[in-house]
Amino acid sequence: MDCLAEIPRAPLDRRPRKRQRLGWDVGPEIDQIQTGLCGQEVANAISAVTLGLLSSGFASSQETKKLPRFASPPLREDDKEGHFVFAVGDNLTSRYRFNAKMGEGTFGQVLECWDRECKEMVAIKIIRGIKKYRDAAMIEIGMIEQLGKYDKSRSSCVQIRNWFDYRNHICIVCEKLGPSLYDFLRKNNYRSFPIALVREVAKQLLECIAFMHELRLIHTDLKPENILLVSPEYIKVPDYKVSSRSPKEGSYYKRLPKSSAIKVIDFGSTTYDQHDQTYVVSTRHYRAPEVILGLGWSYPCDIWSVGCILVELCTVC
Repeated sequence: MDCLAEIPRAPLDRRPRKRQRLGWDVGPEIDQIQTGLCGQEVANAISAVTLGLLSSGFASSQETKKLPRFASPPLREDDKEGHFVFAVGDNLTSRYRFNAKMGEGTFGQVLECWDRECKEMVAIKIIRGIKKYRDAAMIEIGMIEQLGKYDKSRSSCVQIRNWFDYRNHICIVCEKLGPSLYDFLRKNNYRSFPIALVREVAKQLLECIAFMHELRLIHTDLKPENILLVSPEYIKVPDYKVSSRSPKEGSYYKRLPKSSAIKVIDFGSTTYDQHDQTYVVSTRHYRAPEVILGLGWSYPCDIWSVGCILVELCTVC
């Protein structure tokens, strides 16, 4: 099962956006400390004890090397917004090791981690340790598992590989994918895609939405940020539409993805089709008229969003 990651906006974003336990989380050296100390104090206490033993001759450099190789890092307090605090090189259970931060959003963070079992890099979405975000994460996991149960042809809906609860944070593991369509456009100075590429994206996107609608599921939040390219690789081609009056370094070339393969992510707002659904859904730029007017919405709201996305891919400048 796979899951995807949501990449936050960078300073160049010119459009306003709006978005709505297991027993392996404590290492053996911390397990033995039964005090009310915070994570940093525990780490300091362990360091002080270790130094004392070394200076007293009770421990040697050889003995310190016998510490568990895959032990969990010291307990750390979450930041003031409930985000998980980590350090590159730390372990996330004995299976995963933090390698880099890929992005951060309202939901939490997406981290690149090394999977020791599969011997590859994966993306892990670590949800903020706040009840409403944990609840939303469990809804998303349920929806993705429901999709994976019936998705025999491996459509463009992302699937999670694994999930677990680590120190009050829901962690969702998925394959490491490329950038979102929006992030690719932003880094490409908002230049349009060729029609042939837009056509390939449209085909996959519509197949994914048709599959969801057959299961009576409505995504409700389709937008370029929630569509990820499978591969991060790209090529540079001449851009003949650039004005010669205001040339910039590298502006005569634009990027094009090497592969048109995509994955739809973020099923936290996905819902089953019901009657009288009048609450507001979708990000403003991709919101259907019936949603804006409060007339009640259903499957067509997803199709409207798809249309907005395709027009944007063709016409951004």
